[in-house]
Amino acid sequence: MTSDTRETLRFLQTENTRLMEENRELRDENATLRRILDVLRTLQDVSTSITASTSVLGLLDRILQSALQSIDATAGSLLLIDDETGELVFTVVEGASREALLNYRLPMGTGIAGWVAQHAEPVIVANVRQDPRFSPLVDETIHFQTLSLVCVPLATPRKVLGVLNALNKAGGKEFTSDDLALLAVVAQLAATAMERAESATPEAHA
Repeated sequence: MTSDTRETLRFLQTENTRLMEENRELRDENATLRRILDVLRTLQDVSTSITASTSVLGLLDRILQSALQSIDATAGSLLLIDDETGELVFTVVEGASREALLNYRLPMGTGIAGWVAQHAEPVIVANVRQDPRFSPLVDETIHFQTLSLVCVPLATPRKVLGVLNALNKAGGKEFTSDDLALLAVVAQLAATAMERAESATPEAHA
């Protein structure tokens, strides 16, 4: 085998490896896009089907499930602000700690969720133990271990309604900026859906 032939073979092997990697990345991107489209279709269906008899809690539960599935989060919650006390209330919870967390109250400003609600800014944290905003209060109360999270405000142009939390990405992976962007879109649509549900109730027109 001549040196030219060896060089050609090495080049072809390198190109083959590069193309295989590009194909893998494209498959991953396509899978992500499909998940995004699925969750957006679900949210559109939810938003357009709101009537006076719509259960707001059922609506929020469906929204949260779709959001968590789309970014491979293993647990998550939707916390709403109690206008009377200013506390954050775990209104919808997905994951093993669902029963223990439902209706649990968190003082405004406590933990990363409290910070997001207070500042109306989204955050993505790869290791919560290294973030000074993290509070172990909830974890210790329900015997849970938060490793990583994405948290976005649930807000309308008028006010912050609460926050949307996604915890511990499957497989020990880190959440990405794409996950954060998708969750922010979900939160915005959820806030809009809540407003529509509220305006559709008879009390809103009394």
